Amino acid sequence: MMKLKALPDVPRWAVLAAHAVPLVVLPSSLWRVALTFGAPVARVDDPTLGLAAYQLGLTVLAELLALLTLGLVREWGEVFPRRLPFLGGRPVPPRGATYAALAGACGLAALTCWFTYVVYAGIGEYSPLAHIEGPFREALLYVCYLPLVAWAPLLTAVAIAYHRRRSLTSTPLTR
Repeated sequence: MMKLKALPDVPRWAVLAAHAVPLVVLPSSLWRVALTFGAPVARVDDPTLGLAAYQLGLTVLAELLALLTLGLVREWGEVFPRRLPFLGGRPVPPRGATYAALAGACGLAALTCWFTYVVYAGIGEYSPLAHIEGPFREALLYVCYLPLVAWAPLLTAVAIAYHRRRSLTSTPLTR
């Protein structure tokens, strides 16, 4: 079995959940990259450099945010890496990290609800299905975007595990 990097006191389920987050984000990222570079996954009415930059920027941002979940189970989630100016070597405030993760999970849940509503209500040109032609491409869209539904619950579970672990082991001065 593959060994996943994590602190020794982190529950195995939390390690697996944290490592799953970047993987559930990956299919939608690959779909956007394919769309940006002209793969026939959807119709783009007005391809511009700005749209391409937006799609690639969104992809990079999503993956970076997903990778931040790993900090909740690794050492850089407890002590800022030394290479960071001003913060390097200082302890990460448990409440700050927990609140940031839970706020992100709430935002993701809201986006998931909105995206689901837009897709199923078919809100005009903003509906992704308005640009999909054919059942194969529609199925591909669902296969690539449905895993994102797991992002918010996984992040919430890992954040709660992080909070419980750090609250039990931290001293009153670092709380």
